[in-house]
Amino acid sequence: MLVRRTPRAPLIAVSLAAAVLVLAGCDSGSDSGGGTDSASATGPSVIAPGEPGEAAETLSAADAEQRRAEDDSPNSADFSYARMMIEHHAQALEMTKLVPQRADSDKVQRLAERISAAQGPEIAAMDGWLKSNGEERADGSGADGHQHEAMPGMATEAQLKKLRAARGKAFDELFLKLMITHHDGAITMATEVKAEGNNLQIEEMADDVIAQQTSEIGRMRDML
Repeated sequence: MLVRRTPRAPLIAVSLAAAVLVLAGCDSGSDSGGGTDSASATGPSVIAPGEPGEAAETLSAADAEQRRAEDDSPNSADFSYARMMIEHHAQALEMTKLVPQRADSDKVQRLAERISAAQGPEIAAMDGWLKSNGEERADGSGADGHQHEAMPGMATEAQLKKLRAARGKAFDELFLKLMITHHDGAITMATEVKAEGNNLQIEEMADDVIAQQTSEIGRMRDML
């Protein structure tokens, strides 16, 4: 006697497929507009914690990434960098002002002009950034009022006095050595804020300092 077997496996597969379709339909209709929401359209959703007292928010992966990119609120490292770099650049400009009356080399003259042309506008940009973020630049006595010579690469008052007294080739050599050290210090500060800061504009300024001053260090070493 033959026993007829019911084809259960195909029926189960069809039922599962139908269930998936129903769930997908419910999910796509969960948006207030009845259409496909951005989270399901762009990939896995991300739960973003709300501010204190606010509910969490569900974002698409793309939206969450964009929000992270937009959250570049300045932190203490950003503010400290801007204040200190204004003072750091100011000393570089003080040194370049000595060049026209003291330098012997035309190359040193042109280098000083490039440094002045670059760092003057950078001071203005950082000063503007501080003001737009509710802060003021240092008062001229050094970053935060007391750290003038503590910043990397800053020339001491004794070194500046010696530079002011020098003339000709002796001036050129001392100027280049002090400025190489000064640039090295600026690069150190810019590298640190890229690791510790959070603001995109400050990071871009730091990138400019690193690129510009690394190039100038190469030129100055070739002049020695």
